[in-house]
Amino acid sequence: MRAKGHDPFYQSLPVFTQFEGVADTRNYMPLPGGWVLAVADVIGSTKAIAAGHYKAVNMAGAAVISAVLNAVGTQDYPFIFGGDGAMVALPAAHANNAAQALSDVRKWTAGELGLELRIALVPVDDVRAQGLEVSIARFAASPHASYAMFNGGGASWAEQQMKAGRYAIDRKSLSPPDLTGLSCRWSPILAQNGEIVSIIAKPTSPDNMQAFRRLVSEIISITAEQNRAGHPVPEQGPRLAFSREGIAAEVAATPASAGRVIPWLSIGLQVFLTYVLHRLNITLGRFDPRSYTRDVAANSDFRKFDDGLKMTVDVDEAHRLRIEALLLQAEAAGVCHYGLHRQDSALVTCLVLSPMTRDHMHFIDGAHGGYALAASQLSHKHSS
Repeated sequence: MRAKGHDPFYQSLPVFTQFEGVADTRNYMPLPGGWVLAVADVIGSTKAIAAGHYKAVNMAGAAVISAVLNAVGTQDYPFIFGGDGAMVALPAAHANNAAQALSDVRKWTAGELGLELRIALVPVDDVRAQGLEVSIARFAASPHASYAMFNGGGASWAEQQMKAGRYAIDRKSLSPPDLTGLSCRWSPILAQNGEIVSIIAKPTSPDNMQAFRRLVSEIISITAEQNRAGHPVPEQGPRLAFSREGIAAEVAATPASAGRVIPWLSIGLQVFLTYVLHRLNITLGRFDPRSYTRDVAANSDFRKFDDGLKMTVDVDEAHRLRIEALLLQAEAAGVCHYGLHRQDSALVTCLVLSPMTRDHMHFIDGAHGGYALAASQLSHKHSS
């Protein structure tokens, strides 16, 4: 059953399967008029990451997506995960529910994760009044999971407005957010090719888009030379090593009425059972643990387009240096600005409404700063 006010726009978009298509404007369609952008990010994420709270920062970003989509009653709307924040595009009919969900998740994030969220609701019509656009494409990471790609400059403008204090949401939290499906159980995944590199590259101007598209294609071609195109999650899925900190964050996402002991026991039992079933290669009902972990890899969003290229890839030194040389050359030519952060491992944060279906989604970031620190480099370049 569809939620009241449902708009089939996103589900009606054609799906492309070759990631190079993110640079092809023919794959994008403008959002319908009257839609809004629910935007949030973690204030002081760089300091929180430096203090070792990188899992909590990622959990906060993913919680925004979970809370908003659960509040409006469907996952059929475009969203993008940015590491320390997120954006969800919605019809105006859902604006009130989205604003309340953002307020609720802000209070939850402060109380349970010790992090402060900035939240805003930006009308797409206001974006267009600036001569910008929010266009959406739909990329299939696997046959079971697709992700929205954002283009047109409007999403970046909305984020800038939020950071400037505009379109802020000022309302009280009424209840804890519904974070059903949100999980953060996996331990960091160590690099196999060399190191995990988080990259953000954004065009300097709409006039440079042709050159920027060439840059994107060249970077994708370089990563394609690496095992699995630089995918940081092994093909068979993450190693079954679970994170105590991640499980604690997941426990914090359960309704307060459940207390803390029962969720700890329940999640701990699920983790133990998954481990045993996987080791013994046993299927329990419709749950096949090895198929599930393979889907974790296949369904992951390690590459995306958010008014520019974002990727967290596993590459060796030679390939990383080639990518950096391209980015430096493009920046010197005025084609793009970029940020790049290197680390030894990647993080996975998950949105799994049911382990019995194969449409679960997994957000990838670098484990020690990732997109947040790459974005910090970008902002310093803009301010200097």
